[in-house]
Amino acid sequence: MNQYFATVARGLETLAAQELEQLGAHSVEPGFCGAAFEGDRALLYRVNLFARLPFRILWKLDEFPCRDAEDLYEGIRAIDWAEYLTPDLTLAVNATGKSDRLNHTHFTALQVKNVIVDQQQDRFGARSDVETQEPDVRIGVHIDREVCTVSLDSSGNSLHRRGYRPAVGSAPLKESLAAALIQISGWQPEQMFYDPLCGSGTLPLEACLKALNIAPGMFRDRFGFETWLDFDLSLFKRLAQEAQEGERDTLPAPIWGSDRNPNVIEQAIANAKTCGVLEHVYFSQIELSEVCAPADSGVFFCNPPYGERLGKDSDLGAFYKLLGDVLKQRFKGWTAFVLSGNKELSRSIGLKSSQRTAIFNGTLPCQLMKYELY
Repeated sequence: MNQYFATVARGLETLAAQELEQLGAHSVEPGFCGAAFEGDRALLYRVNLFARLPFRILWKLDEFPCRDAEDLYEGIRAIDWAEYLTPDLTLAVNATGKSDRLNHTHFTALQVKNVIVDQQQDRFGARSDVETQEPDVRIGVHIDREVCTVSLDSSGNSLHRRGYRPAVGSAPLKESLAAALIQISGWQPEQMFYDPLCGSGTLPLEACLKALNIAPGMFRDRFGFETWLDFDLSLFKRLAQEAQEGERDTLPAPIWGSDRNPNVIEQAIANAKTCGVLEHVYFSQIELSEVCAPADSGVFFCNPPYGERLGKDSDLGAFYKLLGDVLKQRFKGWTAFVLSGNKELSRSIGLKSSQRTAIFNGTLPCQLMKYELY
């Protein structure tokens, strides 16, 4: 079995490990900003297609002691790169981590690239070109405590970029984080889902994809592994067919989103059309002050501005108080989840949360607050 590593947002490692196990991964071990696991090639393709939380799935090629540039050179040279890369394929090297003597990632990446193309020149008399944006083979090098791990990036562009969302608002929530928040909440498709501050629609759309069992990787142009030398097209087509056959035709309960800004509602509708769920999810332009519960019970979900990127010049305290009033007065019988990166503002909601979960939105520490509304 091959060794893989799924990179995820900080704090979501355990949740990602659970998702990997559900997809059939073996020997799953949560780590820092990711989870290690084992499996075959079919699992690698399956995780890229079906997993909702990871950014990238890395295939571990080698690991060796690496104290300095000389160790790095020898370790990279010991790998037979002809198994993974021919001169007609482009490459890129991404380096992360550092040690006392290798503390500059740009130098590390350059050193690794030089060793690989030198090996190609010796063997083939030709070398791969470097392509930083869309390489055929993306190589990852991570240095931690004088150990170097070398991987191939099977995903290509980050998996959080599903491909259905060309239109985004001013401070978009990553699709993978939206999926994680929904997972943490315990929301089930049999419950109505409503986001009254939906922006370009990420939370309702991720809820819709989950409820309809649509694999998030189905919207992507390509994965990194599709240009690998050992790419198995028939296997990949079979898994994609399996994903399509597993999709549901109807939602068990409504999924709604609204926002005061008509322009972002247009973006949300465009995104829903791109991922083929426009007939399932409902978006409308409504002021928060006009929002009412559309059913007797359900899950209310929102990501209000924190004052970091949106709302710096507005009275956010009054906005959060309004949010709390709407919840108290109009959503009895519902469960509400509010993601906030500002503790002071969250107090203005005026409700006592029954649960708080620490979450990172990028580098910003946030809390997902749960409110039981009686």
